Amino acid sequence: MLEQIFDCRGDNVIKKEMIAMLLAGGQGSRLGVLTSKVAKPAVAFGGKYRIIDFPLSNCINSGIDTVGVLTQYQPLRLNSHIGIGIPWDLDRNVGGVTVLPPYEKVGKTEWYTGTANAIYQNLTYMESFHPDYVLILSGDHIYKMDYEVMLDYHKAHNADVSIAVMPVPPEEASRFGVVVTDGNGRILEFQEKPDQPKSNLASMGIYIFTWKALKEALLALSEQSGCDFGKNVIPYCHEKGETLVAYEFNGYWKDVGTLGSYWEANMELIDIIPEFNLYEEFWKIYTKNDILPPQFASADSVIERCLVGDGSEIYGKVYNTIVGCGVVIEEGTVVRDSIIMQNTVIRAGSEINKAIIAENVIVGEHVRMGVGEEVPNREKPSVYSFGLAVVGENSVIPAGVTIGKNTAISGATVPEDYPGGWLGSGETLNRPERSGEAGGAL
Repeated sequence: MLEQIFDCRGDNVIKKEMIAMLLAGGQGSRLGVLTSKVAKPAVAFGGKYRIIDFPLSNCINSGIDTVGVLTQYQPLRLNSHIGIGIPWDLDRNVGGVTVLPPYEKVGKTEWYTGTANAIYQNLTYMESFHPDYVLILSGDHIYKMDYEVMLDYHKAHNADVSIAVMPVPPEEASRFGVVVTDGNGRILEFQEKPDQPKSNLASMGIYIFTWKALKEALLALSEQSGCDFGKNVIPYCHEKGETLVAYEFNGYWKDVGTLGSYWEANMELIDIIPEFNLYEEFWKIYTKNDILPPQFASADSVIERCLVGDGSEIYGKVYNTIVGCGVVIEEGTVVRDSIIMQNTVIRAGSEINKAIIAENVIVGEHVRMGVGEEVPNREKPSVYSFGLAVVGENSVIPAGVTIGKNTAISGATVPEDYPGGWLGSGETLNRPERSGEAGGAL
């Protein structure tokens, strides 16, 4: 999608037909301790990937070689993971991937205050490619989509704005922006998270704008506080009488914005017939790969319906679980229905049930996790639910303790944090983070 044009002085100018702007600055507060020190798009997924790998892979598989990644909240790990874009073939002399954090401007410094405000603050970046179209993406969804097909749809309808939509159960429609369309896909009405939705066609947060329509809307709304696409830009374009169309997508798409949906999406990868297939040759998911030794499973280990990352050592029994790279599960340990992220160590004789354990965690010997009655979490019942036990990165769980359901643990906890050796269901425990790497003495 690269052209070379010449300006009025005869100078060579780079032109891209379509560029992508990937919004990756979200805090992801509904993922609780998983995002206390890392942006949601950088959270591990499927054993070896990170969430942002999926939209980035979609871009290169769709022939889009110019991607601006807008970061803000806890960007260090995300920036390190993206680098110069080599895993996604986005290390280009012209275009490629560019990380776009907020920056100091003449007279003032502004954080990104909304999705559209973030794009507005990077008008100069977009203008440098003279695009015909701009694709707006979110960095925290799991799906495969050919954006070139969506662009063809946009062109065929001579649209100013195309919104990717998909049908959702009517009872869930109020969680989304929904569109009402005519028989030709033209959008007649757009409702942002309505109490009484008039449709079940939900916006996926994926938009294609003609450059003229996007630039005009962003400039017109530049003084709008917290300017957002769903709340401000789309209604503005609709009220102006521009042509808005709905591109209906019927493939797999998952918003992993809650612990429940995140756990469910991971578990769907190990179904007997996975709804979301990571193994398709024609649509690969790319990621940054570290140099790690092969997996090792001892003669006494049991592994059933699991994904196991490189460099992991399994000595215990693991069932229906996603095991990240560099994980060690020692003898006598049983893990069920869980997500164990990179470089975590689970010591001998432990029992882990329906847990999400983040990166670089040490779980002591004979720990029982995810047991007992299921009661609501006392501090954040809407976050820590679904019967999960959740442990934040760089945490330590001392030997011999028992941990209930709908619990959250973060930091270097010690036996004294568990009265009677027990953290009851619905409890939250936060302590200072340990220093050093996982695998040290406990």
